[in-house]
Amino acid sequence: MGVVASRPNIVLIMTDQQRADFSRAEGFALDTTPFIDRLATMGVRFERAYTPMPVCGPARCSMLTGRFPRATHVRENGGLRHAFYNADLISLLRDAGYRVHLCGKNHSHRTRADFDFWSEYGHVGGGRRDRRTAAQAEFDAWLQALDHGVALEPTPFPLSCQLPFRIVDDALECLEEQRDTPFFLWLSFPEPHNPYQVPDPYFHLFPEAEIPERRAGPEAAEWKGPKWRWMRRLWESKRPGYDAAWPRYRANYCGMLRLIDDQIERFVDGLRSAGRSEDTLLIFVSDHGDYAGDYGLQRKGIGLPECLVRIPMVWCGPGITPQAPVADAFVSLVDVLPTLCEVMGAEVPYGVQGRSLWPLLQGQSGAETALDSIYAELGIGGRSYAEDEYPPLHFAYAGPHLDELNSFTQSGLLKMVRRGPYKLLYSEDGRGELYQVEQDPAELHDLWNEPGYAEIRAELTLEMLRWMLHTEDGLPTARYLPKR
Repeated sequence: MGVVASRPNIVLIMTDQQRADFSRAEGFALDTTPFIDRLATMGVRFERAYTPMPVCGPARCSMLTGRFPRATHVRENGGLRHAFYNADLISLLRDAGYRVHLCGKNHSHRTRADFDFWSEYGHVGGGRRDRRTAAQAEFDAWLQALDHGVALEPTPFPLSCQLPFRIVDDALECLEEQRDTPFFLWLSFPEPHNPYQVPDPYFHLFPEAEIPERRAGPEAAEWKGPKWRWMRRLWESKRPGYDAAWPRYRANYCGMLRLIDDQIERFVDGLRSAGRSEDTLLIFVSDHGDYAGDYGLQRKGIGLPECLVRIPMVWCGPGITPQAPVADAFVSLVDVLPTLCEVMGAEVPYGVQGRSLWPLLQGQSGAETALDSIYAELGIGGRSYAEDEYPPLHFAYAGPHLDELNSFTQSGLLKMVRRGPYKLLYSEDGRGELYQVEQDPAELHDLWNEPGYAEIRAELTLEMLRWMLHTEDGLPTARYLPKR
């Protein structure tokens, strides 16, 4: 295997709910992530990176195990305890002699006992209580009161109260305590996930008048299908007129991206000052995207549109050959574990469904040919609820509080395959969809029944069947020896 000369330190930088296309490197009009964009020029940026499921817990479990949700059995945020796997990234790192640290959001099947350094944050605060100042505790309470909404004014607390700032403070302290090598640090930001808030100067950094137009408004949800319409109605009933604030929502989201980007730069500067940058592999990803106002929706929850399933992914550090952005290879969060196995010189555990990206990261020609499609999924199983049904939820139908991930939106099963410019979707109720994503980025023109696309539909249907066979779980093993 192409192992680096000595095992590097590994820092896995993860954001929550960051869509890939909101960066200048992607052609976005606003400069939201200048440092990450610069970092990508020193390594490799994947333009076609995907989450296995646009839901936090399932995506993170899949990343740590290298297995798709249908194999981990984690298909909703409340199902972490059901994670099914042979060995995961944490156990493999430990076996390889790494010390393992977490600063930020966890939301996986692993717990405090599995880490040497632990400073956990959620979306409305956290961290170690012995370090939390009175102002930070007050800020956390203010976040809670926002109820995952959009702040219409600058956050009335200083930058030092913001979660990304506090997480980087903890990470830099972790570096001070980490004298032996190698180490793994999961630097995990709970944002730009809702609640959508940001202090000055970030609040005014991207004025509402300069926010690019969204790809599709609420009228698109009416066309997209019953779950989309149901969710739009729920939002409107709980927070009437909420969509009118979409420019502010997007402006806050962009400001949050820039704040996180600045804090990542602060961490990397600290890594450099500690003399650890040359022997540290940096990986930057997100667990999934955000509607950011597209379809008149906020957060995530319904369907597998590109704004939810395509994520940023950057690799930089020892052993990686800097190269132009990789545009032809479809990659996934499940590829992180097998890639790091190759970095560490560890055998990939049986049951892992991801593919090592290390040959491609080393610039080996032709390595991308085995990555010509990708698969993702959504749903807890069973049948999809009908549009006129109102099943019991984990929150009341009355009142302003809501959760976009609920029994209705997550009902049923939806599968996706992307190859070339096309995306094919198929759900348990027998509905198929086909889109030419490069020409139709909002996925509004369904080509499934158009005669001129019958051959493409057939080819992608076979590709989905291949992925379904590939993601069929080989665990547990018994007497017979499977060919690896």
